[in-house]
Amino acid sequence: MIRRVFPILAVSIFACMLGAGIVIPLLPLYAESLGASGFWLGAIFAGFAISRTIATPIFGHLSDRTGRKPFIVIGLFFYGVIALGFIWADSVPLLVMIRLLHGVAGGLILPIAQAYIGDISPEGEEGKWMGYANAAFFSGYGFGPLMGGVLTEQLGMNSAFLAMGGLSLLAFGIAALFLPEISRRKLAARPHLSWREMGRSGTMTGLFSFRLALTLGRAAFFTFLPILATTSLGLSPSLVGVLLAVYLLLSSLLGVPFGRLADRVSRRAMVVIGSLASFSYLTLIPLAGNFWQLVMLCILGSLGSAASVAAASALTVEEGRKYGMGSAIAMFSMALSIGMAVGPLLGGAIADLADINSVFYFGAMVMLAGTVSFGWLTRSG
Repeated sequence: MIRRVFPILAVSIFACMLGAGIVIPLLPLYAESLGASGFWLGAIFAGFAISRTIATPIFGHLSDRTGRKPFIVIGLFFYGVIALGFIWADSVPLLVMIRLLHGVAGGLILPIAQAYIGDISPEGEEGKWMGYANAAFFSGYGFGPLMGGVLTEQLGMNSAFLAMGGLSLLAFGIAALFLPEISRRKLAARPHLSWREMGRSGTMTGLFSFRLALTLGRAAFFTFLPILATTSLGLSPSLVGVLLAVYLLLSSLLGVPFGRLADRVSRRAMVVIGSLASFSYLTLIPLAGNFWQLVMLCILGSLGSAASVAAASALTVEEGRKYGMGSAIAMFSMALSIGMAVGPLLGGAIADLADINSVFYFGAMVMLAGTVSFGWLTRSG
């Protein structure tokens, strides 16, 4: 089944993530043009994550009982419609509101799509198929910044927002017409344990701490790298898009070989080694003096992210077979959403109180703490 279904799900989520990635390098610049301070810049990025954090466990648990397809299809439709609201946002509070609504729609899409892949992945091949899934899903996110920078320079910022909405609606059409539903009998056969029982798993708690730390570091990277690159190094929006695309594309595409590797070696060791690489690139970003040095650091960060996320995703699928796939993926995704919510706010406050360089050092220290926490919590696994 997975070989028949995977291309449909991959193409639809790729299109949606491509649209979402288009605005990554634009939101900080757009927000600054509206007069956003460092704190409000953080709030704009955090708004999406706050609402997604609330929505993800609810939708994940419900999808364990009622099926995956309805949530994915509805989420893709509203993701596209809400995206068009960026064009009319003429104030910072309105921009925050749109991001909040977008986060609810986001909670319907990626975590449920990942649970769908987890449901149909053969045992012993979790790393392989989650690697393929992450590559397909997030490579769209990687191409997006490059497209966004070019569209903005050639046609203006509104064209990027229109592209985001159009691609999400295209993804909706593909999923609605071609994506099959998993049989209710298969879903009923899955375990449905409580969140409290799942929270007692050292592996799940360790995975949560790893994902939270990685996302806090990424929040510093995505929110403040565009500003650091344009103000300190004088880079253009298109070059900023190249930097983000290098990181995201390599993180996505390297998920395939690292996913296969995760089926053959210690997944726990891969998470630790990849996390240490992420700590290193965040520490070095403030020291970069030109575009090419930033490119090399983006490559280092992508290697660390790809290795650690591929292994952690496979471990999450293993846990999902014990506690319910939608619930396990939701818990893993919640860490991502909380990091996306808290990271920009903390980063914005640190940038206002100190400077942008301090934001990257903060992210690096959090990454190191998350690595130690993961290693300790999973030591008996």
